[in-house]
Amino acid sequence: MFQTLKNAWHMTDLRKKILFSLFILLLYRIGSQIPVPFVSAAVSGSIAESSQGLMQYLNILTGGAFANATLFALNISPYITASIVIQLLAVAIPALERLSKEGEDGRKKLNQITRYVTVALSLLTAVGYYFMLKNYNMLTDNAQGNVFAAVVIVACYCAGSSLVMWLAEKINESGIGNGVSLILFVNIISRAPSIVYGLYQYATGVKTEHLWTGILVAVGAVVLGLVMVVLIVFINDSERRLPVQYAKKVVGRKMYGGQNSTLPIKLNNTGVMPIIFASSIVSLPATIGMFVNPKAGGFWDKFFKVFDSGSPLYAVLTFVLIIAFAYFYILISFNPVEVSNNLKKNGGSIPGIRPGKPTSDYITKVLNRITLIGAIFLSFIAVFPMILNLITGNAMSGLTFGGSSIIIIVGVVIETAREIEGQMTMRHYKGFLE
Repeated sequence: MFQTLKNAWHMTDLRKKILFSLFILLLYRIGSQIPVPFVSAAVSGSIAESSQGLMQYLNILTGGAFANATLFALNISPYITASIVIQLLAVAIPALERLSKEGEDGRKKLNQITRYVTVALSLLTAVGYYFMLKNYNMLTDNAQGNVFAAVVIVACYCAGSSLVMWLAEKINESGIGNGVSLILFVNIISRAPSIVYGLYQYATGVKTEHLWTGILVAVGAVVLGLVMVVLIVFINDSERRLPVQYAKKVVGRKMYGGQNSTLPIKLNNTGVMPIIFASSIVSLPATIGMFVNPKAGGFWDKFFKVFDSGSPLYAVLTFVLIIAFAYFYILISFNPVEVSNNLKKNGGSIPGIRPGKPTSDYITKVLNRITLIGAIFLSFIAVFPMILNLITGNAMSGLTFGGSSIIIIVGVVIETAREIEGQMTMRHYKGFLE
Protein backbone atom coordinates (compact mmCIF):
# COMPACT_ATOMS: atom_id res chain seq x y z
CA MET A 1 0.00 0.00 0.00
CA PHE A 2 2.79 2.43 0.90
CA GLN A 3 4.60 1.55 -2.35
CA THR A 4 1.37 2.31 -4.22
CA LEU A 5 1.15 5.74 -2.60
CA LYS A 6 4.82 6.40 -3.36
CA ASN A 7 4.39 5.52 -7.04
CA ALA A 8 1.14 7.49 -7.29
CA TRP A 9 2.86 10.55 -5.81
CA HIS A 10 5.25 10.63 -8.79
CA MET A 11 2.31 10.98 -11.20
CA THR A 12 1.33 14.64 -11.53
CA ASP A 13 -2.43 14.23 -12.02
CA LEU A 14 -2.77 11.65 -9.23
CA ARG A 15 -0.69 13.78 -6.90
CA LYS A 16 -3.02 16.72 -7.56
CA LYS A 17 -6.05 14.55 -6.75
CA ILE A 18 -4.49 13.32 -3.51
CA LEU A 19 -3.54 16.86 -2.47
CA PHE A 20 -7.03 18.10 -3.36
CA SER A 21 -8.64 15.43 -1.15
CA LEU A 22 -6.29 16.29 1.72
CA PHE A 23 -7.05 20.00 1.28
CA ILE A 24 -10.82 19.36 1.42
CA LEU A 25 -10.39 17.23 4.55
CA LEU A 26 -8.30 20.00 6.13
CA LEU A 27 -11.07 22.52 5.41
CA TYR A 28 -13.55 20.11 6.95
CA ARG A 29 -11.51 19.75 10.15
CA ILE A 30 -11.21 23.54 10.40
CA GLY A 31 -14.99 23.84 10.06
CA SER A 32 -15.43 21.23 12.80
CA GLN A 33 -13.71 23.60 15.24
CA ILE A 34 -15.70 26.75 14.40
CA PRO A 35 -18.02 27.67 17.30
CA VAL A 36 -21.66 28.56 16.72
CA PRO A 37 -23.04 31.82 18.19
CA PHE A 38 -25.17 31.62 21.35
CA VAL A 39 -23.80 28.18 22.33
CA SER A 40 -21.78 27.86 25.55
CA ALA A 41 -18.45 26.21 24.72
CA ALA A 42 -17.68 25.54 28.39
CA VAL A 43 -20.91 23.63 29.03
CA SER A 44 -20.70 21.68 25.75
CA GLY A 45 -17.10 20.73 26.54
CA SER A 46 -18.02 19.33 29.95
CA ILE A 47 -20.85 17.31 28.42
CA ALA A 48 -18.46 16.01 25.77
CA GLU A 49 -16.09 14.66 28.43
CA SER A 50 -18.84 12.83 30.31
CA SER A 51 -20.82 11.67 27.28
CA GLN A 52 -21.78 7.99 27.03
CA GLY A 53 -23.95 5.82 24.83
CA LEU A 54 -25.32 7.26 21.61
CA MET A 55 -23.87 10.73 22.23
CA GLN A 56 -20.45 9.09 22.52
CA TYR A 57 -20.97 7.33 19.20
CA LEU A 58 -22.18 10.49 17.44
CA ASN A 59 -19.21 12.28 18.94
CA ILE A 60 -16.88 9.67 17.39
CA LEU A 61 -18.51 9.88 13.95
CA THR A 62 -18.37 13.69 13.97
CA GLY A 63 -14.84 13.97 15.33
CA GLY A 64 -16.02 15.73 18.50
CA ALA A 65 -18.15 18.29 16.63
CA PHE A 66 -21.49 16.91 17.89
CA ALA A 67 -20.79 17.12 21.62
CA ASN A 68 -18.89 20.41 21.28
CA ALA A 69 -21.77 21.89 19.23
CA THR A 70 -19.53 23.39 16.52
CA LEU A 71 -20.52 24.34 12.96
CA PHE A 72 -20.34 20.80 11.55
CA ALA A 73 -22.14 19.17 14.48
CA LEU A 74 -24.71 17.50 12.19
CA ASN A 75 -21.85 16.22 10.04
CA ILE A 76 -22.57 13.99 7.05
CA SER A 77 -25.51 12.15 8.66
CA PRO A 78 -28.34 14.03 6.82
CA TYR A 79 -26.59 13.35 3.49
CA ILE A 80 -26.22 9.64 4.30
CA THR A 81 -29.88 9.39 5.34
CA ALA A 82 -30.99 11.22 2.20
CA SER A 83 -28.91 8.86 0.04
CA ILE A 84 -30.50 5.84 1.72
CA VAL A 85 -34.01 7.24 1.20
CA ILE A 86 -33.46 8.04 -2.49
CA GLN A 87 -31.83 4.68 -3.24
CA LEU A 88 -34.70 2.82 -1.54
CA LEU A 89 -37.29 4.93 -3.37
CA ALA A 90 -35.49 4.31 -6.67
CA VAL A 91 -36.41 0.64 -6.27
CA ALA A 92 -40.05 1.33 -5.34
CA ILE A 93 -40.97 4.40 -7.47
CA PRO A 94 -40.96 3.86 -11.28
CA ALA A 95 -40.02 7.48 -12.08
CA LEU A 96 -36.91 7.35 -9.90
CA GLU A 97 -36.10 3.86 -11.21
CA ARG A 98 -36.13 5.22 -14.78
CA LEU A 99 -33.77 8.00 -13.75
CA SER A 100 -31.36 5.48 -12.22
CA LYS A 101 -31.22 3.64 -15.57
CA GLU A 102 -30.68 6.74 -17.75
CA GLY A 103 -26.92 6.75 -17.32
CA GLU A 104 -24.98 9.90 -16.43
CA ASP A 105 -27.91 12.32 -16.93
CA GLY A 106 -30.18 10.26 -14.70
CA ARG A 107 -27.50 9.99 -12.04
CA LYS A 108 -27.08 13.78 -12.00
CA LYS A 109 -30.83 14.26 -11.54
CA LEU A 110 -30.91 11.74 -8.68
CA ASN A 111 -27.96 13.51 -7.05
CA GLN A 112 -29.84 16.81 -7.33
CA ILE A 113 -32.90 15.28 -5.65
CA THR A 114 -30.63 13.84 -2.94
CA ARG A 115 -29.23 17.32 -2.27
CA TYR A 116 -32.73 18.78 -1.82
CA VAL A 117 -33.67 15.97 0.56
CA THR A 118 -30.40 16.52 2.45
CA VAL A 119 -31.17 20.21 2.99
CA ALA A 120 -34.69 19.36 4.22
CA LEU A 121 -33.35 16.73 6.64
CA SER A 122 -30.61 19.12 7.77
CA LEU A 123 -33.22 21.76 8.62
CA LEU A 124 -35.34 19.24 10.52
CA THR A 125 -32.32 17.85 12.40
CA ALA A 126 -31.00 21.34 13.16
CA VAL A 127 -34.30 22.24 14.83
CA GLY A 128 -34.12 19.08 16.93
CA TYR A 129 -30.49 19.78 17.80
CA TYR A 130 -31.42 23.29 18.96
CA PHE A 131 -33.98 21.87 21.38
CA MET A 132 -31.38 19.38 22.63
CA LEU A 133 -28.99 22.26 23.33
CA LYS A 134 -31.80 24.05 25.12
CA ASN A 135 -32.71 20.98 27.19
CA TYR A 136 -29.08 20.41 28.20
CA ASN A 137 -28.64 24.11 29.09
CA MET A 138 -25.87 24.50 26.52
CA LEU A 139 -27.09 27.93 25.36
CA THR A 140 -25.69 31.21 26.64
CA ASP A 141 -27.79 33.33 28.99
CA ASN A 142 -28.79 35.86 26.30
CA ALA A 143 -30.01 33.04 24.01
CA GLN A 144 -32.64 31.66 26.40
CA GLY A 145 -36.05 32.38 24.87
CA ASN A 146 -34.46 34.49 22.11
CA VAL A 147 -36.11 33.80 18.73
CA PHE A 148 -33.27 35.46 16.80
CA ALA A 149 -30.72 33.23 18.55
CA ALA A 150 -32.77 30.15 17.69
CA VAL A 151 -32.92 31.15 14.01
CA VAL A 152 -29.16 31.79 13.92
CA ILE A 153 -28.32 28.44 15.56
CA VAL A 154 -30.64 26.45 13.26
CA ALA A 155 -29.34 28.28 10.18
CA CYS A 156 -25.71 27.64 11.17
CA TYR A 157 -26.21 23.91 11.66
CA CYS A 158 -28.28 23.55 8.47
CA ALA A 159 -25.65 25.47 6.47
CA GLY A 160 -22.85 23.43 8.08
CA SER A 161 -24.47 20.15 7.09
CA SER A 162 -25.02 21.37 3.53
CA LEU A 163 -21.40 22.49 3.35
CA VAL A 164 -20.19 19.06 4.50
CA MET A 165 -22.30 17.51 1.72
CA TRP A 166 -20.68 19.87 -0.80
CA LEU A 167 -17.18 19.00 0.46
CA ALA A 168 -17.90 15.26 0.17
CA GLU A 169 -19.14 15.67 -3.40
CA LYS A 170 -16.07 17.72 -4.32
CA ILE A 171 -13.87 14.82 -3.19
CA ASN A 172 -15.95 12.45 -5.37
CA GLU A 173 -15.63 14.76 -8.38
CA SER A 174 -12.01 15.93 -8.23
CA GLY A 175 -10.24 13.90 -5.55
CA ILE A 176 -9.39 10.33 -4.64
CA GLY A 177 -11.73 8.09 -2.65
CA ASN A 178 -15.33 8.29 -1.52
CA GLY A 179 -16.08 11.64 0.11
CA VAL A 180 -18.52 10.32 2.74
CA SER A 181 -16.18 7.49 3.78
CA LEU A 182 -13.12 9.76 3.96
CA ILE A 183 -14.92 12.31 6.14
CA LEU A 184 -16.01 9.57 8.56
CA PHE A 185 -12.46 8.17 8.45
CA VAL A 186 -10.95 11.53 9.42
CA ASN A 187 -13.51 11.97 12.21
CA ILE A 188 -12.71 8.59 13.76
CA ILE A 189 -8.94 9.10 13.42
CA SER A 190 -9.23 12.51 15.10
CA ARG A 191 -10.58 10.74 18.21
CA ALA A 192 -7.56 8.40 18.38
CA PRO A 193 -5.66 10.47 21.01
CA SER A 194 -8.62 10.37 23.42
CA ILE A 195 -9.02 6.61 22.84
CA VAL A 196 -5.32 6.04 23.55
CA TYR A 197 -5.59 8.19 26.68
CA GLY A 198 -8.61 6.14 27.80
CA LEU A 199 -6.62 2.91 27.41
CA TYR A 200 -3.79 4.52 29.37
CA GLN A 201 -6.22 5.29 32.18
CA TYR A 202 -7.31 1.64 32.20
CA ALA A 203 -3.68 0.46 32.22
CA THR A 204 -2.78 2.73 35.16
CA GLY A 205 -5.85 1.75 37.18
CA VAL A 206 -7.54 5.16 36.99
CA LYS A 207 -10.80 3.72 35.61
CA THR A 208 -10.73 0.49 37.65
CA GLU A 209 -10.36 -0.40 41.32
CA HIS A 210 -7.52 -2.85 40.71
CA LEU A 211 -4.43 -2.12 38.64
CA TRP A 212 -4.16 -5.58 37.11
CA THR A 213 -7.79 -5.47 36.04
CA GLY A 214 -7.14 -2.22 34.18
CA ILE A 215 -4.00 -3.62 32.56
CA LEU A 216 -5.90 -6.71 31.36
CA VAL A 217 -8.69 -4.55 29.95
CA ALA A 218 -6.23 -2.28 28.10
CA VAL A 219 -4.14 -5.17 26.71
CA GLY A 220 -7.28 -7.11 25.79
CA ALA A 221 -8.68 -4.10 23.91
CA VAL A 222 -5.44 -3.69 21.91
CA VAL A 223 -5.25 -7.41 21.08
CA LEU A 224 -8.94 -7.47 20.14
CA GLY A 225 -8.43 -4.48 17.86
CA LEU A 226 -5.47 -6.12 16.08
CA VAL A 227 -7.42 -9.35 15.61
CA MET A 228 -10.32 -7.36 14.12
CA VAL A 229 -7.97 -5.58 11.71
CA VAL A 230 -6.57 -8.92 10.51
CA LEU A 231 -10.09 -10.36 10.06
CA ILE A 232 -11.32 -7.30 8.17
CA VAL A 233 -8.33 -7.38 5.80
CA PHE A 234 -8.88 -11.12 5.29
CA ILE A 235 -12.56 -10.55 4.48
CA ASN A 236 -11.80 -7.72 2.05
CA ASP A 237 -9.16 -9.77 0.20
CA SER A 238 -11.19 -13.00 0.04
CA GLU A 239 -13.04 -13.90 -3.13
CA ARG A 240 -14.81 -16.77 -4.86
CA ARG A 241 -13.46 -17.42 -8.36
CA LEU A 242 -15.91 -18.99 -10.80
CA PRO A 243 -14.15 -20.86 -13.65
CA VAL A 244 -14.91 -19.47 -17.12
CA GLN A 245 -14.05 -21.23 -20.39
CA TYR A 246 -14.02 -19.39 -23.72
CA ALA A 247 -14.92 -21.27 -26.90
CA LYS A 248 -12.52 -21.41 -29.82
CA LYS A 249 -13.41 -19.45 -32.92
CA VAL A 250 -11.67 -18.95 -36.27
CA VAL A 251 -11.36 -15.44 -37.73
CA GLY A 252 -9.70 -15.54 -41.12
CA ARG A 253 -6.70 -17.84 -40.78
CA LYS A 254 -6.28 -17.30 -37.05
CA MET A 255 -7.90 -19.08 -34.15
CA TYR A 256 -9.00 -17.10 -31.08
CA GLY A 257 -10.37 -18.12 -27.70
CA GLY A 258 -10.03 -21.48 -26.08
CA GLN A 259 -8.76 -19.83 -22.90
CA ASN A 260 -9.61 -20.64 -19.30
CA SER A 261 -10.24 -17.73 -16.96
CA THR A 262 -12.09 -16.93 -13.75
CA LEU A 263 -14.89 -14.62 -12.68
CA PRO A 264 -13.94 -13.27 -9.22
CA ILE A 265 -16.71 -12.46 -6.73
CA LYS A 266 -15.43 -10.72 -3.62
CA LEU A 267 -16.55 -11.86 -0.20
CA ASN A 268 -17.09 -8.24 0.83
CA ASN A 269 -18.33 -6.67 -2.38
CA THR A 270 -20.03 -3.74 -0.65
CA GLY A 271 -17.16 -2.13 1.28
CA VAL A 272 -17.98 -0.06 4.35
CA MET A 273 -21.28 1.42 3.13
CA PRO A 274 -23.54 -1.20 4.85
CA ILE A 275 -21.86 -0.34 8.17
CA ILE A 276 -22.34 3.40 7.61
CA PHE A 277 -25.96 3.01 6.48
CA ALA A 278 -26.87 0.59 9.28
CA SER A 279 -25.30 2.84 11.94
CA SER A 280 -27.26 5.85 10.64
CA ILE A 281 -30.60 4.01 10.66
CA VAL A 282 -30.26 2.17 13.98
CA SER A 283 -29.29 5.36 15.82
CA LEU A 284 -32.33 7.35 14.61
CA PRO A 285 -34.76 6.45 17.48
CA ALA A 286 -32.20 7.20 20.20
CA THR A 287 -31.24 10.44 18.41
CA ILE A 288 -34.87 11.55 18.33
CA GLY A 289 -35.17 10.68 22.02
CA MET A 290 -32.11 12.80 22.78
CA PHE A 291 -33.63 15.75 20.92
CA VAL A 292 -37.13 15.61 22.44
CA ASN A 293 -35.92 14.83 26.01
CA PRO A 294 -38.97 12.79 27.17
CA LYS A 295 -40.14 12.83 30.76
CA ALA A 296 -38.12 10.46 32.96
CA GLY A 297 -40.00 7.25 33.73
CA GLY A 298 -42.69 7.94 31.13
CA PHE A 299 -43.72 5.76 28.19
CA TRP A 300 -41.57 7.57 25.62
CA ASP A 301 -38.58 7.56 27.94
CA LYS A 302 -38.85 3.75 28.26
CA PHE A 303 -39.49 3.43 24.51
CA PHE A 304 -36.35 5.34 23.53
CA LYS A 305 -34.26 3.47 26.11
CA VAL A 306 -35.13 0.22 24.32
CA PHE A 307 -33.22 1.60 21.31
CA ASP A 308 -30.32 2.95 23.37
CA SER A 309 -26.84 1.86 22.32
CA GLY A 310 -26.45 -0.11 25.56
CA SER A 311 -29.53 -2.27 24.96
CA PRO A 312 -29.56 -5.78 23.39
CA LEU A 313 -32.04 -4.59 20.74
CA TYR A 314 -29.49 -2.05 19.45
CA ALA A 315 -26.94 -4.83 18.86
CA VAL A 316 -29.55 -7.06 17.19
CA LEU A 317 -30.75 -4.27 14.89
CA THR A 318 -27.17 -3.39 13.95
CA PHE A 319 -26.45 -7.03 13.09
CA VAL A 320 -29.60 -7.41 10.97
CA LEU A 321 -29.34 -4.04 9.19
CA ILE A 322 -25.72 -4.61 8.14
CA ILE A 323 -26.79 -7.86 6.45
CA ALA A 324 -29.85 -6.19 4.89
CA PHE A 325 -27.87 -3.26 3.48
CA ALA A 326 -25.17 -5.62 2.20
CA TYR A 327 -27.81 -7.37 0.07
CA PHE A 328 -29.37 -4.05 -0.93
CA TYR A 329 -26.02 -2.67 -2.08
CA ILE A 330 -25.27 -5.83 -4.08
CA LEU A 331 -28.72 -5.53 -5.68
CA ILE A 332 -27.98 -2.06 -7.06
CA SER A 333 -24.28 -2.53 -7.86
CA PHE A 334 -23.99 -6.04 -9.34
CA ASN A 335 -26.19 -7.31 -12.16
CA PRO A 336 -25.83 -11.08 -12.77
CA VAL A 337 -27.94 -10.88 -15.96
CA GLU A 338 -25.57 -8.32 -17.46
CA VAL A 339 -22.53 -10.40 -16.49
CA SER A 340 -24.12 -13.50 -18.03
CA ASN A 341 -24.90 -11.65 -21.28
CA ASN A 342 -21.34 -10.33 -21.51
CA LEU A 343 -19.96 -13.84 -21.08
CA LYS A 344 -22.30 -15.14 -23.77
CA LYS A 345 -21.35 -12.38 -26.23
CA ASN A 346 -17.65 -13.12 -25.77
CA GLY A 347 -18.11 -16.86 -26.16
CA GLY A 348 -17.53 -17.59 -22.48
CA SER A 349 -19.37 -20.02 -20.23
CA ILE A 350 -19.12 -21.55 -16.79
CA PRO A 351 -18.32 -25.29 -17.11
CA GLY A 352 -21.43 -27.37 -16.51
CA ILE A 353 -23.78 -24.34 -16.73
CA ARG A 354 -25.67 -23.43 -19.88
CA PRO A 355 -25.25 -19.84 -21.18
CA GLY A 356 -28.02 -17.30 -20.68
CA LYS A 357 -30.53 -17.51 -17.83
CA PRO A 358 -29.03 -20.65 -16.18
CA THR A 359 -25.69 -18.80 -15.92
CA SER A 360 -27.30 -15.69 -14.39
CA ASP A 361 -29.24 -17.86 -11.93
CA TYR A 362 -26.07 -19.69 -10.94
CA ILE A 363 -24.15 -16.42 -10.45
CA THR A 364 -27.06 -15.05 -8.38
CA LYS A 365 -27.06 -18.15 -6.15
CA VAL A 366 -23.30 -17.95 -5.58
CA LEU A 367 -23.49 -14.19 -5.03
CA ASN A 368 -26.22 -14.54 -2.39
CA ARG A 369 -24.20 -17.12 -0.46
CA ILE A 370 -20.98 -15.11 -0.65
CA THR A 371 -22.75 -11.89 0.38
CA LEU A 372 -24.35 -13.62 3.37
CA ILE A 373 -21.00 -14.96 4.61
CA GLY A 374 -19.26 -11.60 4.21
CA ALA A 375 -22.13 -9.66 5.80
CA ILE A 376 -22.25 -12.03 8.81
CA PHE A 377 -18.51 -11.56 9.32
CA LEU A 378 -18.82 -7.77 9.23
CA SER A 379 -21.91 -7.82 11.47
CA PHE A 380 -20.16 -10.00 14.03
CA ILE A 381 -17.09 -7.74 14.14
CA ALA A 382 -19.30 -4.65 14.58
CA VAL A 383 -21.53 -6.21 17.26
CA PHE A 384 -18.95 -8.21 19.24
CA PRO A 385 -17.74 -5.21 21.35
CA MET A 386 -21.39 -4.38 22.09
CA ILE A 387 -21.93 -7.93 23.34
CA LEU A 388 -18.85 -7.66 25.56
CA ASN A 389 -20.21 -4.41 26.96
CA LEU A 390 -23.56 -6.05 27.76
CA ILE A 391 -21.83 -9.00 29.45
CA THR A 392 -19.56 -6.79 31.56
CA GLY A 393 -22.43 -4.51 32.58
CA ASN A 394 -21.31 -1.40 30.63
CA ALA A 395 -17.81 -1.67 32.10
CA MET A 396 -16.40 -1.38 28.57
CA SER A 397 -18.74 1.33 27.28
CA GLY A 398 -15.80 3.19 25.75
CA LEU A 399 -15.18 0.25 23.40
CA THR A 400 -18.82 -0.35 22.42
CA PHE A 401 -18.44 1.17 18.97
CA GLY A 402 -14.85 0.06 18.44
CA GLY A 403 -15.87 -2.68 15.99
CA SER A 404 -17.77 -0.33 13.65
CA SER A 405 -14.99 2.27 13.87
CA ILE A 406 -12.27 -0.25 12.98
CA ILE A 407 -14.31 -1.58 10.05
CA ILE A 408 -14.75 1.95 8.68
CA ILE A 409 -11.05 2.83 9.13
CA VAL A 410 -9.66 -0.35 7.56
CA GLY A 411 -12.33 -0.44 4.83
CA VAL A 412 -11.71 3.17 3.77
CA VAL A 413 -7.93 2.63 3.64
CA ILE A 414 -8.33 -0.50 1.49
CA GLU A 415 -10.92 1.08 -0.84
CA THR A 416 -8.83 4.23 -1.32
CA ALA A 417 -5.69 2.20 -2.05
CA ARG A 418 -7.62 0.15 -4.62
CA GLU A 419 -8.95 3.29 -6.28
CA ILE A 420 -5.42 4.68 -6.54
CA GLU A 421 -4.26 1.41 -8.08
CA GLY A 422 -7.19 1.55 -10.51
CA GLN A 423 -6.28 5.10 -11.52
CA MET A 424 -2.68 4.00 -12.08
CA THR A 425 -3.81 1.02 -14.15
CA MET A 426 -5.88 3.28 -16.44
CA ARG A 427 -2.76 5.33 -17.03
CA HIS A 428 -0.82 2.18 -18.00
CA TYR A 429 1.53 2.58 -15.06
CA LYS A 430 2.79 -0.79 -13.80
CA GLY A 431 5.30 0.36 -11.23
CA PHE A 432 3.14 -0.69 -8.27
CA LEU A 433 3.15 -4.29 -9.51
CA GLU A 434 6.94 -4.58 -9.49
